[in-house]
Amino acid sequence: MTDPLSSYTPQDALVALMIAVSASDENIRSSELFAIQRIVNHLPVFAGYDGDRIRRIAQSVFDLFEEEDGLDALFGLIRDALPERLHETAYALACDVAAADGRLRDTELRMLQEIRDELEIDRLHAAAIERGARARHMMP
Repeated sequence: MTDPLSSYTPQDALVALMIAVSASDENIRSSELFAIQRIVNHLPVFAGYDGDRIRRIAQSVFDLFEEEDGLDALFGLIRDALPERLHETAYALACDVAAADGRLRDTELRMLQEIRDELEIDRLHAAAIERGARARHMMP
């Protein structure tokens, strides 16, 4: 029997990226988990998505992070599942999760750089996406 998560749907890939950003600093914060849940519950790209899959996707990300080349494997799954038209969406969601707790850590910044590179996000577009995330998550 094959692993049901040996491949991702486009929505699974988006969830996996958000989980990966959250887990990149080895400390998943409640604010990041709430952000992921809110995003999945409200954005049109997740219409019809089974929210129960989030736990299984998260576990697959954690399992991959335990492997030596796990990040490369994760990006391979994501590239295979995610159509190019959703690359900027994926980066925007990753930025929103990273900014959700009001602070960007070096490990999160490095993960965002990896995502930009892997998804070939144009530098100007990335800056605009990052600025939007910063504005949405600004503290009073």
